[in-house]
Amino acid sequence: MSVPSDLDIAQSAKMKPIAEIAASVGLLEDEIEFYGKYKAKVSLDVLKRLKDKPNGKYIDVTAITPTPLGEGKTTTTVGLGQALAKIGKSSTICIRQPSLGPVFGIKGGAAGGGYAQVVPMEDFNLHLTGDVHAVSLAHNLLAAFIDNHLHHGNKLNIDPLGITFRRVVDVSDRSLRNIIIGVGGKENGVPRETGYDIAVASEVMAILALTTDIHDLKERLGKIVIGTTRDGKPVTAGDLKVNGAMAVILRDAIKPNLMQTLENSPVFVHTGPFGNIAHGNSSILADQIALKLTDYVVTESGFGADLGAEKFMNIKCRYSGLRPDAAVVVATIRALKMHSGKFRVVAGKPLDPALTREDLESLRQGSGNLVKQIENIRSFGIPAVVAINRFSFDSDSEIELVKKISLEAGADDAVLCDVWAKGGEGGADLAHAVVKAAEEPSNFQFLYPLDAPLKEKVEAIATKIYGADGVTYLPEAEKKLKMYTDMGYANLPICMAKTHLSLSHDQSLKGRPSGFKVPIRDVRLSAGAGFLYLLLGEMRTMPGLPSVPAGEKVDIDEQGRVVGLF
Repeated sequence: MSVPSDLDIAQSAKMKPIAEIAASVGLLEDEIEFYGKYKAKVSLDVLKRLKDKPNGKYIDVTAITPTPLGEGKTTTTVGLGQALAKIGKSSTICIRQPSLGPVFGIKGGAAGGGYAQVVPMEDFNLHLTGDVHAVSLAHNLLAAFIDNHLHHGNKLNIDPLGITFRRVVDVSDRSLRNIIIGVGGKENGVPRETGYDIAVASEVMAILALTTDIHDLKERLGKIVIGTTRDGKPVTAGDLKVNGAMAVILRDAIKPNLMQTLENSPVFVHTGPFGNIAHGNSSILADQIALKLTDYVVTESGFGADLGAEKFMNIKCRYSGLRPDAAVVVATIRALKMHSGKFRVVAGKPLDPALTREDLESLRQGSGNLVKQIENIRSFGIPAVVAINRFSFDSDSEIELVKKISLEAGADDAVLCDVWAKGGEGGADLAHAVVKAAEEPSNFQFLYPLDAPLKEKVEAIATKIYGADGVTYLPEAEKKLKMYTDMGYANLPICMAKTHLSLSHDQSLKGRPSGFKVPIRDVRLSAGAGFLYLLLGEMRTMPGLPSVPAGEKVDIDEQGRVVGLF
């Protein structure tokens, strides 16, 4: 079956006015703010109006460890939302807004694919309603206040060498990772070393994703620790008296964005913290609103169950108070074969033809990754359904083998998913399996208690989720762990920043690696967001562009249409 390009499908979509999508889920006219004909922001007032209405079922979509090509997790998320509507269930999808770094870099867009997409696809992948830019502006306003304070006498006694707050930009630009500012004379500020992170790794983005109202947002922004005084005491954005202005910049960005799928299902697109650097989940507010509006809410966590889903459970669910009813683990046969270690998959390069031929032995060898990710979901006490995202070259024998392995590993079900080619219709079996799993009794539990020592929490994630033998700490990490413990931040949850291409810290270790220890290189504090994030191995907070960036293909054609997005 020949399927047109994602962009061609999206630009041929028969979209409904966003007012109709809003009305279909019971939003009132004064609860939506239009951004053109096909997207809108939703007022937080809806939570007050519906505060006594029971929540719908809460489904998290995660995955095995992906190849660099991705394995269709967003496509499955969107397709599942469409499929639930097909079988007569009211549902809403909640997903992140993509960063422009990957859009113009190596990954491309993130609106789903084939006949399971969010539209307008161009708006989704580009600026949408400007939330990421608002986050960048609020973040960099704080950065400017820091250096302005140094320039004007430094009354707070900030240690220039103790400043940990960097600037952000939503572009993958390796040359900005480490810079020197304030050069050119005393009128240009105090010279010091600093750097840039990508905007979606900003603590401001994480705060926006984890906040529950505008007052909580302002309070969290005020708790951002930008560094220390010369005698080692934390200095906050509140000390610099800038958190109020930051909240004002974000007063519209706090409202979730409403869009639709190709089949006119409602979609909330809100916030975009990176899944391998930050906590990798869309906003609490979008989920809370969606759970009041429809019977099923399908949300998505970044990358594999060892990353976004672990952070969904241990960070997002702690602050939202929400509990998932089931999880979907997306798997592809080509990725499981890659996890055998016999094949190399490189983004932008042709797929190894051997991955498109039946190979039960390689599939069996690589399926340890799937087994571990199912175990990871089950460790939180909730049902798991495996969605086999089908490619045309997958054989029936391979599909049956994945089903068998999934069920033996403890999955409630394992079903074929063909939403890329068939839209919601191709996900009907998955939708039925998810509905059934969500009715099963669950016993949700966190991986660790917050009052456990920091190292105990880190080691729980490394050993129980990654399968490591233990953890090693570099001197800088040891120093930071002690410092943040002494400052009173030891009771925060942990956010691990690691590669998404392996269960371990080393992207070359495929399948279900064993016999490794996780090296903790550095520790950073996100006091406003409410977590400590640890840098594993060579993990960086500012990506670089590949030799052939995806942005080379993006253009405007003679008719003024966007081309080259994928």
